[in-house]
Amino acid sequence: MLTDFAAIDFETANRYPSSVCSVGVVVVRCGQVADKVYRLIRPEPGWYSYWNTRVHGLTAADTEGAETFPAVWAEIAPRIAGLPLVAHNSPFDRGCLEAAFRAYRMAYPGYAFHCTCRASRRTFGRLLPNHKLNTVAAYCGHDLGNHHHALADAEACAAIALRIL
Repeated sequence: MLTDFAAIDFETANRYPSSVCSVGVVVVRCGQVADKVYRLIRPEPGWYSYWNTRVHGLTAADTEGAETFPAVWAEIAPRIAGLPLVAHNSPFDRGCLEAAFRAYRMAYPGYAFHCTCRASRRTFGRLLPNHKLNTVAAYCGHDLGNHHHALADAEACAAIALRIL
């Protein structure tokens, strides 16, 4: 059972994975939530797609005064040092993280990722109609009230991970 990890979720401004516009992180130590972080990020590239805004509700006005990814990550990195990262549909979040590192020419530290979506498919299989975050969270007894808010999604991911990883 995984008891020490950081659940992470990104929202993006447009179709480019580097365009992270918010991040939510939930740090779990010894099976308990130890820290939470939510930050808006000025995306790169800096434009918002109608479809992305429709999903998460964020616009350019929300992030125009926000810090860029390197400044936000400088705050987050020490909080998650040495921990594996957990995400629901980890290829998306890992791709965003790697793309943001590339966009800012930062050396990627090679974070280890675990995926609660894949774990849900293995653990619950056909018990669930699908393995979307909100469906799995509800099945695990977690109320995901603000789906597609990066911190709410990271909290749901952490709750799922504590149950099935």
